[in-house]
Amino acid sequence: MAHNQFELLKQRRFLPFFLTQALGAFNDNVYRQAIIGLLGYMSVEAADKTLYTNLAPAIFILPYFLFSATAGQIAEKLEKSRLIRITTTMEIVIMSLAAIGFVTHNLPVLLAALFCTGLQSTLFGPVKYSILPSVLKPEELTGGNGLVEMGTSISILIGMIFGGLIFKIAGDHGPEVAAGAIIALAITGNLVSRAIPRAEAGAPELKINWNPLPESLAIIRLARKQVAVRNSILGVSWFWFVGTVLTGNIPTYTEINLGMGDWYVFPLALFSIGTGVGSMLCEKLSARTVEIGLVPLGAFGMSAFLFDLYFARTGLAATTGVDIATFMRQPGSWRIVVDLVGIGLFTGFFVVPLFALIQSRTPKHELSRVIAGMNIQNAAFIVLAAVLGVALQRLLDWTIPQVFLALAIANVLVAIWIFTLVPEFLMRFMSWVLVRTLYRLRVQGVERIPDEGAALVVCNHVSYMDALILSASIPRPVRFVMYYKIFNIPVMSWIFRTAKAIPIAGARENPELMQRAFAEIEAALADGQIVGIFPEGALTKDGEIAKFKSGVEHILAKQPVPVIPMALRGMWSSMWSHRDSRLSRMRVPRRFRAQVEVVAAAPVDGATASAESLEAQVRTLRGDAA
Repeated sequence: MAHNQFELLKQRRFLPFFLTQALGAFNDNVYRQAIIGLLGYMSVEAADKTLYTNLAPAIFILPYFLFSATAGQIAEKLEKSRLIRITTTMEIVIMSLAAIGFVTHNLPVLLAALFCTGLQSTLFGPVKYSILPSVLKPEELTGGNGLVEMGTSISILIGMIFGGLIFKIAGDHGPEVAAGAIIALAITGNLVSRAIPRAEAGAPELKINWNPLPESLAIIRLARKQVAVRNSILGVSWFWFVGTVLTGNIPTYTEINLGMGDWYVFPLALFSIGTGVGSMLCEKLSARTVEIGLVPLGAFGMSAFLFDLYFARTGLAATTGVDIATFMRQPGSWRIVVDLVGIGLFTGFFVVPLFALIQSRTPKHELSRVIAGMNIQNAAFIVLAAVLGVALQRLLDWTIPQVFLALAIANVLVAIWIFTLVPEFLMRFMSWVLVRTLYRLRVQGVERIPDEGAALVVCNHVSYMDALILSASIPRPVRFVMYYKIFNIPVMSWIFRTAKAIPIAGARENPELMQRAFAEIEAALADGQIVGIFPEGALTKDGEIAKFKSGVEHILAKQPVPVIPMALRGMWSSMWSHRDSRLSRMRVPRRFRAQVEVVAAAPVDGATASAESLEAQVRTLRGDAA
């Protein structure tokens, strides 16, 4: 098992794919920037150059609308490593065509090749993200996605720099060097892709519908089937909207507001580096689970730095034509640098958990088509962002800092809307903040929890925070059964209700509530959900595990689902256990930021499990770490 995401870079199941997708992103941007270099080399008039810079993104994005539905079906039907080799072979052919365009200075050929590059990216997109759940363990999804996003961001940045420098360094030999570079990169990507291990098709029996319009509507409906997935896709599309507005306006912002002329790569680099770092930090912050609590943190962090970027430089640059070193010596420059890195950092926090959630919550036989549906929506948001960006500046005469301010406000409103539609995001954020603030959490064995289907989690009960800690440790949503007085704790009750916890009382205390709770448990398990219970029935009063009550057997008699024994370690001496009196718990606890552990065992057959056997397993898991 990989101990952290960087261990994946040493393993064949991940490294060849990582390098292939990074090389593809790198080559795409080398090609697009080299075309701009060719326009300068050919001394094309400014009006024609502007026409290209506006036309090229539209040509590249058009295949996403036309062919995403077909691409999703192909990615579902074919073995994934084979499809990647097909797409990288296509890249060699396309870049050979582009090379002819460079050598002959033929812009129509270059634009035709750019359309084909968009087509190749459309085919690669669904398999790019659907392959990860096939080759990674559930606890590796966040780290793997973080590496992919980091690799993509850095590859795009370096590709832009390399492509932009070709004609400056090679001079009269620029067209030949550009032609040779893009072919060499395409061949390298194809050779690397041949080392990608086999990854089986999600739906090999799928019959492909070649009519793009009805199939596009069908895969969009498929992507909207689950509420959490649907709104995660909306979040990813919004990420592309924000990124398009930022990166589309940074070149002009660099020239007019920062006074750095053609040094627009510098602020783009800051944003890309921030995104890469944020993407890689997601695994550490989420403790190797799919932690969607990071999404609200990312959204509001993005807006905070966007707001500050507006106030950092609202007007024109005092000095123009400066280089990076001169800019950095100017007052307020470091504030702008921090803002750009901060926007990228929180963008990483925002998007990586969304990708991981889409992958973990979507059935494997539908994932490629869901990703294809997401790509159609992403393309629409990219076009919308480009059109709005131009309209705000041309029609309303807004400055670019004002566009950034509007983007910050819109980002807050969109985030609030998404989190209102799916309160699970905000609930997980609050529980994540509480748990990470109060404890140092270590998690072991949660990868044993089934990716899908019903299961019953049983655990020892030590403190009022137990359900939140388990929620922060288990990648899937869990319906916890909890004593109704804990369920009704002020403030915490909102989190419990949002998490669809099930309140319960004793038979003597409230028999009607108890019967209602058992009926809700049975319905949740029948629906394929995970239910979590504390079979002791109450918090431990002495730190020891009490006898498991027969309620667990009553549940399993009606729904003999797999049972996952889990244990909390180190909670007895932390805050909110019965070790302290109620008065003592009101003061700062003696073990603030206590080290606690969550340990899970392999699933047990619910048909044969008993309260006694499950209690013995939980005791063994906990050991002496009360």
